Amino acid sequence: MELLSSKEEVRQAVGAARRESKRVALVPTMGALHEGHLSLVRAACSRADYVAVSVFVNPTQFGPSEGFAAYPRDLDRDVDFLRAEGVDLVFAPSPEEVYAPDAQVTVDPGPLGSVWEGASRPTHLRGVCTVVTKLLSIVSADLAFFGEKDYQQLQVVRLLVRDLDLPVKVVGAPTVREADGLAMSSRSVHLAGHERAAATVLYAALRTAETLALDGERDAKELAAAMRGCVAAEPAATLDYAAVVDAETLVEIEELGSAPARAIIAARVGPVRLIDNIALVAG
Repeated sequence: MELLSSKEEVRQAVGAARRESKRVALVPTMGALHEGHLSLVRAACSRADYVAVSVFVNPTQFGPSEGFAAYPRDLDRDVDFLRAEGVDLVFAPSPEEVYAPDAQVTVDPGPLGSVWEGASRPTHLRGVCTVVTKLLSIVSADLAFFGEKDYQQLQVVRLLVRDLDLPVKVVGAPTVREADGLAMSSRSVHLAGHERAAATVLYAALRTAETLALDGERDAKELAAAMRGCVAAEPAATLDYAAVVDAETLVEIEELGSAPARAIIAARVGPVRLIDNIALVAG
């Protein structure tokens, strides 16, 4: 496995793989790897001949008070995990390697980037789109793997690839959860004991909506209200949003029908802002 920090080295390594007619996959990460990330790596290894993983805490997707400096980093640990999974290349650049000091061009996520996470974190998805475009350009992957836990991000990246005609297939992978249902997140390390227990309220709220839907409730407003009520009962949690949306456009719907729907939720528990989502099926 190669550990590289320069764009040119990565291009050379991937170019050599391509000359051997290998199918190339990219798994973009910000490091602090957990089982959720590793599930993406395993999916990539099962579908590609050459797997690259980027480990880069991207400064442009953090707002001024969103904890860029505090984001957990442990490259040696991450590299050990990735070597054990059989990854071919780890790209771990510095911000200076990724962004020119006078960088001016960014990639706008469009209307989908202005709602939900975009409304709460106005610059976040623009930063995601910009860095993903750069990584896909550097690695020139055939496949790129993203987790469904960051569902809006996944949908934005799909639109990015479609609208800019990027020659890559975006593959979404299911959310990986702890035994108590909490969606795995690198930020969870900042939760204190009682906060960690309280954080399960997000999944409990989603499961409440799922159960109601399976029992025949089709009114999306009722389902969203049930999620809000669930979070309101947990004193340690402060709700940002809870909604039922079209699974593709993320526009709020009035009732469940034949089109795929998603329950989405975001809340702050202690110092940590958490997001989660679940597919909803009408019973």
